[in-house]
Amino acid sequence: MFNVIRNLATAVGRRNGRTNSKKSKPKFMKKQKLKVLPIYKYPTSKPGTHRVYVWGLQEHGALGTVKRISFAEESVAYAGFPHRLSFGEYNDVTDIATGYGFTAFAVKSKDHKIVYGSGINSDSQLGYHPKDEKLKIPIVNEPRPVFIPLKNKTTKVLGLAAGRAHLLILTDEGLYTVGNNGYGQCGRPIIINENYLKSRAIHFIPDMKGVKMRSVTAGQDHSMVVTEKGEVYAFGWGADGQTGLAHYRNEYKPSLVKGDLAGENIVKLTCTADCVLALSDKGTVFGWGNSEYSQLPAIGDSQQINIATEIKMCSGLGQIVDIASGGSFCMVLNNEGDVFVWGYGILGLGPEVQSVRKPTLIPKTLFGVNAFEPNTKVIKIFSGINQLGALTNQGNLYMWGRNKYGALGLGHRKDQYFPLKVSIGAIVQKISCGVDHTVSLCKPYI
Repeated sequence: MFNVIRNLATAVGRRNGRTNSKKSKPKFMKKQKLKVLPIYKYPTSKPGTHRVYVWGLQEHGALGTVKRISFAEESVAYAGFPHRLSFGEYNDVTDIATGYGFTAFAVKSKDHKIVYGSGINSDSQLGYHPKDEKLKIPIVNEPRPVFIPLKNKTTKVLGLAAGRAHLLILTDEGLYTVGNNGYGQCGRPIIINENYLKSRAIHFIPDMKGVKMRSVTAGQDHSMVVTEKGEVYAFGWGADGQTGLAHYRNEYKPSLVKGDLAGENIVKLTCTADCVLALSDKGTVFGWGNSEYSQLPAIGDSQQINIATEIKMCSGLGQIVDIASGGSFCMVLNNEGDVFVWGYGILGLGPEVQSVRKPTLIPKTLFGVNAFEPNTKVIKIFSGINQLGALTNQGNLYMWGRNKYGALGLGHRKDQYFPLKVSIGAIVQKISCGVDHTVSLCKPYI
């Protein structure tokens, strides 16, 4: 091939009156200098860094941004798609909790500003701020610090939980509670006609009878903690038996939940309204509280259970590893990635509202399991009052349920009758569902 090219070059040179020598090579035979291309360095995140994405109703400020991100044709401000919340000068977010129209964020910090909050602050559930004195109904439009009288600057947040109008902040020092205490849900004595607007009250609980706390959970107007021994303590509103204390009275003193929990090591509690589920280290599921929609095994015509009771219909579903309790439904997950749901509402079982008395399997194919992705499986489940969510081992989030203000993050406000993947530009690790908004804690891809 080279000889053909050389002969062709020689013939061209003769025709032009010159010979083909080493000094007169054709241009395509000359050595070209390689251009030095620029090296693009794409920004990467530090190890352990998290991102926060928010969606749903924005009018109450719970999405934590002043800028309106609503659809143009709608009169109410809401975000139908997930939007990244930029914390700017704030430190890395480590945990999230959503209440009724407000959101709390735990952050890594070297000072006392370890919790931020945004949204409705009518009951001082986001703490007291002097700026609120001029407002009739305080609404925090962007995350700002929740003042906590910490003992050390190195104090860390171990967990957050938010109810209708109160906030639980579990630290390595103990439990701090703020907000409405009308039923004793903050763990302090109830004061009749107490004014919670612009309140400076902050209550501190060091431990539970000498035992450190492992996690916190909040219902609408009651609170629960799990100790390092796996014991459950509850306090607050008990009209539906949601405290599990074998009575229907309000209780401000954290009291031990007994019943079928006696001797059990509880690893997780879940409650978004007034129906509670508990999971032991053996995979046994327990429940108490409101059973108006057949969420719990009520006796006779009773619609409330005021003592912890084992839910035996979950015993044949495999090794249960996660639980979720919504406003009118319950959901469990086993170690094979099977999701079971029962109760009333949009359960993800088809294009209609349903009432199901026994745990029913949601087909795995609805969570992305197919011939091309055979190893995909659900590893966590979540619920709000009306919305349900499932997280896969690939970091993909699927949601379904009521969607009045776009709280499902699917880009519209239509109800979703089966699980559908939410488009988020990050690896989802956790979500928290409010009444009409959702917040997610994610890990960057790079």
